[in-house]
Amino acid sequence: MNPQTPQHTSAWVAFTYASFIGSATMVAAGILFTPLDFWIKSYLAMGVVMLVQSCVTMVKTMRDVHEGKRLVNRIEDARAERLLMEMGKE
Repeated sequence: MNPQTPQHTSAWVAFTYASFIGSATMVAAGILFTPLDFWIKSYLAMGVVMLVQSCVTMVKTMRDVHEGKRLVNRIEDARAERLLMEMGKE
């Protein structure tokens, strides 16, 4: 029972970084060139930064919950396997 965790390719990792940088640049340019007052642009930029931060936090939390469930499942599987082995010996 040694499950392999799939690893991402370097091309996929580079694509995700490029996608994030590209989208952040486009949003920043959109805010910068919007014909609004500086304080409104600052408010929009603050909202974008907080949105990115909350997305990162949410994804990490969801992954932590998923990993925790996987560990609990593996522990329960090991307990069940141990019980079956003990019952088989009797």
